[in-house]
Amino acid sequence: MADLPGGIPSDHYLALSRLEGLLGVSESAYDTTILAAHDFDVDNRTGFKPPQLPPARLPLAFEAWETALDEATAADLQLGDRSGITQAQIDASETWRERLSVLETTPLERSETDLRRAHLVLAWIMHFYIHSLPPDVPIVVPAPVTIPHFKICAQLQLPPVLTYSDTVLYNWRLKTPSRRVTPALDNLVSNTLFTGTNDEQEFYLTSARMELRGVEALDLMRSTMDEAFVGDDIAMRRITGYLERLAVVIDDLKTLLAGVRDGCDPSAFYNDIRPWFRGEDSDPAKRRWVFEGLDEEDYPTELSGPSAGQSSLIHALDVFLGVHEFSHAPGLTGSSKSTAFLERMQSYMPRHHRNFLTHLSVNPRPLRGIVESDEKLLAAYNLAIQALKRLRDYHITIVTSYIIQPARRKEKETQQQPALKGTGGTDLAKFLKAVRDRTAAAVIE
Repeated sequence: MADLPGGIPSDHYLALSRLEGLLGVSESAYDTTILAAHDFDVDNRTGFKPPQLPPARLPLAFEAWETALDEATAADLQLGDRSGITQAQIDASETWRERLSVLETTPLERSETDLRRAHLVLAWIMHFYIHSLPPDVPIVVPAPVTIPHFKICAQLQLPPVLTYSDTVLYNWRLKTPSRRVTPALDNLVSNTLFTGTNDEQEFYLTSARMELRGVEALDLMRSTMDEAFVGDDIAMRRITGYLERLAVVIDDLKTLLAGVRDGCDPSAFYNDIRPWFRGEDSDPAKRRWVFEGLDEEDYPTELSGPSAGQSSLIHALDVFLGVHEFSHAPGLTGSSKSTAFLERMQSYMPRHHRNFLTHLSVNPRPLRGIVESDEKLLAAYNLAIQALKRLRDYHITIVTSYIIQPARRKEKETQQQPALKGTGGTDLAKFLKAVRDRTAAAVIE
């Protein structure tokens, strides 16, 4: 195997074109500008989303898994506890679930992208299986699903459940082919849906667009950390400009979040889409998930569904701005619980992204330690904090419209107390307000 200049093996990732796969072109020069970021699987053009199209299917040896997922979406499986479900729909779900008991458990030890695709496919299959069951039936996931799924999870260091990565980061393709390195925000399509509706599509794509817009925020963080290392007056002036720009980017994230209203109806989300996400800790009937073919000692201690709390971008903003330091600040109601939840959500992120957040948190020159040295710098820092608070204020507004209000309407219809829990099992209102309050507390007066 011939080495490239600098002693880099020809099969090292730096020897591969950053544009291959997405654009179908080849480059002779290897790219060293993103070495530090790429070590954490963070691209300087697509951020936490992969720079190349995620594989649409697994290799042929695993076609049975892909076929099972295709059949689930084609059969229009219904939620098992859906009111008005017909016998024909119940039978269709049962027929599909029976097929899973004969799937082969072929081991998968291939590339990282194949492992991610396998986790996505098996997690979606598992959620289709669990949530299409009648509410009074015990949850026992068949061994042909659980055994390979747990093996893949062990390699990826992820829990055996649907995650934000499975619904947003690795669940997309281009609407129309493009030679752009960074996909346009309006040129994305989600590959897999539970309901097949545009409402569900727009729910995922809202987060996907925010991830791409957040690329500039990551670039501003990197530039700020570089200048902080220099630490002279010129560096401080540059950091001031970076923080002022960061406030603009965070406000853009808020605008993109607001765009979910244009394509996703709150009632459709609450009643038809959101129930498919539920993890074991959000099951209305409090049923335990039993994984056939595994010893109970190998079961995960808790399983939460996908959540915006699993977005590495939002965590990165928290860590970079030092907001996470106010997690245990006295007087912030529920702040300790919210911190514990956010830390727990990191275990649902791709492991390289978790490492990135750790790397960011041990920055030898944390931002809050230098901004008080200059009045303009401090003002710029507070602008960024205030923008992050506005984003969280609006997130509370969205959650109120999409979860809390529909839950209260359902309570009036059914006379049942609504379970106002997030997909991660948190008390929604208290949790979101605690996170918002700790963000506000980070402003330096």
